[in-house]
Amino acid sequence: MLPESSPEQRRRSRWQMPLATVIFIGGAAILAFTGIESRQQTLAELKERAATRAVPTVKVAPPNVQQSVGLLDLPGRLDAYSQAALFARVSGYVASRSADIGTKVKTGDVLATIDAPDLDQQLSQAESDLNNAKANAALADVTNQRYQALLPKDYVTHQAADEKAADLQAKNALVKSAQANVDRLKSLSGYKRIVAPFDGIVTVRNTDVGNLINTGSAVGSEMFVVADVHKLRLYVNVPQAYVPMVTTGTVGALTVPERPGKKYEAKVEASAGAVDVASGTTRMQLVVDNAAGELMPGAYASVHLTVGNKHDVLVVPSSAVIFDKAGLRVATIGADGRVLLKSITIGRDLGSTVEIASGLSPEDRVIESAPDGVVDGDRVNVKEAPGPATAPSSSNPGNANTKG
Repeated sequence: MLPESSPEQRRRSRWQMPLATVIFIGGAAILAFTGIESRQQTLAELKERAATRAVPTVKVAPPNVQQSVGLLDLPGRLDAYSQAALFARVSGYVASRSADIGTKVKTGDVLATIDAPDLDQQLSQAESDLNNAKANAALADVTNQRYQALLPKDYVTHQAADEKAADLQAKNALVKSAQANVDRLKSLSGYKRIVAPFDGIVTVRNTDVGNLINTGSAVGSEMFVVADVHKLRLYVNVPQAYVPMVTTGTVGALTVPERPGKKYEAKVEASAGAVDVASGTTRMQLVVDNAAGELMPGAYASVHLTVGNKHDVLVVPSSAVIFDKAGLRVATIGADGRVLLKSITIGRDLGSTVEIASGLSPEDRVIESAPDGVVDGDRVNVKEAPGPATAPSSSNPGNANTKG
């Protein structure tokens, strides 16, 4: 049988049970409060980290200052400065040929002769007709003189005298007509000799001895082509944006693939003065000295032209230009460290970079590649571009290589 507890023990037991409960509940509350506070602190840190990551980091730099000078690389075809296709003016057979392709000729050199018996007979007949007309005119002149001498003595009527005077005029007209026909045939006979119209070389020969030459055929081909290659023309198509920069007298360096490493001077001589609607280019003619005979007409060539106005311009990367419904703009960093969009106009597109005609100043801090959807007032983390961003006026010019 268990001993009964005393009143003092029972009283002490009643106080011990609530104290343990209180201690347990207090410890649990402290643990819960500590966990909630830690969770809130972690959540705050996550929010701060997410907010930091939401702000993009951009690279900024002032616009590059350089001279508005670039290199324009254009393809073209060389052509003879003067070129003539020689056709036959008379029908017949080629009697002789003294020139072939590549033959150097001087002005007046005979390239070929044509035997034209039909023309010779026509000339002989025309000369006979001329002699007959002259004889008739001489007889009419004598008759008219006699009638005019007899008229004052009334041996002949005025009607008869007037008829003889008119007959003399008609006979003289026939003489002039026959003389003109003889002169025409003689001039035509001169074309039996095919001669060089100027100094040059024969680039085409489409005939040989014994060939029939028929000028009456519907389709004819040239007998020879003579080209003056002491100077050559180069035709190039200049893009519309560069036309004002390529003026008459502009000198470029010409290269041809068959002579690698060698350059020739080409000078702009003329411009078409109009833009081709199909290509958006203007055709220009350059002149190349070919006294050494190293260049060939018809050859492909490339000309390098230094273009642009020699004044300082602002240049930014092409990636910095934003094009949207508001037009062309560039994102810059304002005085408050936030994004400031500026409207610009482009002077020249140089490929990886563009010249800014207006809208920027050298002190602006330009975002080299603006984030998508950027607007005025956006916050960004700024990272300055490494290296010097501004070059002096003597900086290297940009290149604009255009083929077409």
